[in-house]
Amino acid sequence: MPPPQFPQPAVSAAVFRDGKVLLVRRARPPGKGLHSLPGGRIAFGETVAAALHREVAEETGLRIEIASLAGWREVMPTRPGDGHYIVMSFAARWIAGEPILNDELDAFSWVAPELPDELRLTEGLQTIIDAARRLVGV
Repeated sequence: MPPPQFPQPAVSAAVFRDGKVLLVRRARPPGKGLHSLPGGRIAFGETVAAALHREVAEETGLRIEIASLAGWREVMPTRPGDGHYIVMSFAARWIAGEPILNDELDAFSWVAPELPDELRLTEGLQTIIDAARRLVGV
């Protein structure tokens, strides 16, 4: 199936628990092998908040409380078949659950908000985490 010929809206969550933020590693494209935040596309007819709760629950099994929009980024296609995404990233607080990853992810870690240099990160991740951190008061 060819990729959509228009941008796709998506959401992600910087989930904070005990002063640390949840990072996940993508198991498949887009972003295979990169550390990022849990999230994904918004379904037609779904609210942004509902999409964020659903995506975090599907990918990690966690329940969250959304604090506020922390920022956004645009993922442009770089190769044939790539999608074009507009990702709204939110600051969130962990409410319940322990990470249980779905097949879209292959690793997770709770890390200090100042991300280690050796991690391969999605573009702009530290900026989003810094903004989210201020919003949740960490």
